[in-house]
Amino acid sequence: MRPPSVDRLARAMSPSGLPHPLCVEIAREAIAAGPDSWSEPAALERAIAVSRTLLMPVVNATGVLLHTNLGRAPLALAHPARAMNIEFDLTTGERGSRQRAVGDVLARLCGAEAAMVVNNNAAAVMLVLAALARDRSVAVSRGESVEIGGSFRVPEVMEQSGARLVDVGTTNRTRLADYEAAVRRHGDDLALLLKVHPSNYRVEGFVEETSVAEMATLGVPVVADIGSGLVDANCPWWDGPPPAWLGTEPAARQSLADGAALVTFSGDKLLGGPQAGVIAGRADLVRACAAHPLARALRPGSHVLLALQEAALAFLRRTACDDIPFWRMAATPVALLDQRATAIVEAAGVGEIVPSEAVPGAGSAPGTTIESLAIRLRGDHLAALRATDPPIIARARDGATFLDLRTIDAVDDTHVAAALRACAS
Repeated sequence: MRPPSVDRLARAMSPSGLPHPLCVEIAREAIAAGPDSWSEPAALERAIAVSRTLLMPVVNATGVLLHTNLGRAPLALAHPARAMNIEFDLTTGERGSRQRAVGDVLARLCGAEAAMVVNNNAAAVMLVLAALARDRSVAVSRGESVEIGGSFRVPEVMEQSGARLVDVGTTNRTRLADYEAAVRRHGDDLALLLKVHPSNYRVEGFVEETSVAEMATLGVPVVADIGSGLVDANCPWWDGPPPAWLGTEPAARQSLADGAALVTFSGDKLLGGPQAGVIAGRADLVRACAAHPLARALRPGSHVLLALQEAALAFLRRTACDDIPFWRMAATPVALLDQRATAIVEAAGVGEIVPSEAVPGAGSAPGTTIESLAIRLRGDHLAALRATDPPIIARARDGATFLDLRTIDAVDDTHVAAALRACAS
């Protein structure tokens, strides 16, 4: 039995939307796989499988607002196809600083003397340690010497930076006296006191921790890795008092006011912006970080800087709940979710509306939930929903599928209704 021509199979794959040269490669693979892969339907199926490995928009129906596997904070990137003054001073006409524009806006937002941006928060912590504590000691509570997703372990980051870890206190209780003992024991060799937000877990019960304000009394610069990127605990952009689901989440402005020399945090969590890491605080320490050789390797490009600038300006304008998708999702009233859910169920002719609890996600405000509503459909329909265009990512438990309305953009409601109708049929 002779195999079909490569060109014929490649042309049969055109509905997949893949470029023809790629279809040619897939056709050759199909022929090499044997007669069972030679038919045009089988070849097209192979091409579609490849196309679904590419990055594409999806509908987040999981109830996790900042879903790490789905890109964390949803954000539209509007970057004009034009030159940009990323390192050009429009006043002097000379070369400028990549960090100045966004750094100045972020510093104002956080109440800091200065700020700079790197490509994620792990990079921010690494750069701070390398620039300020290489070949010196850094004190960290044993309860904060944590591993956060993706094998980001504080001891290993410390080692890679060239700093020496000094364990302080115990896993569940670390007092000011423990830090005082470390200061006495290590003297001038102690470069920093590092406070790390546990982010994705909580220790409860017989626990005690030392606040930034207490640590700042010891005469050693305090670096607060607040992780999630809440810029102000008062949430002046929120309509009313700060939302209860923020709990005791540490904030940049308050940490700096309490005496932290620097704060580090993510741009794509509670800030609601692009993936980035922010270092904000004392101008001399920020300058030292910016001057370190690692800073160039960790710097973001103009797309990230522009998106981060727009997010920061939205907070300063106090329009974050309108302009930043994460905060818009979080602020949507349950009554509006109910209206949308009712319209979807009526259009689909299937499903029931049930109470749900959404979560901030990505290690933000661990243990807290946000009141929400979900559509419940009997049976496990996860695979069928993922096969739609765009794919719908939902959750299944107890023999049913749940689609949480708080994380579904309203523009996708019609698509969700059609998908549910197809599942029912």
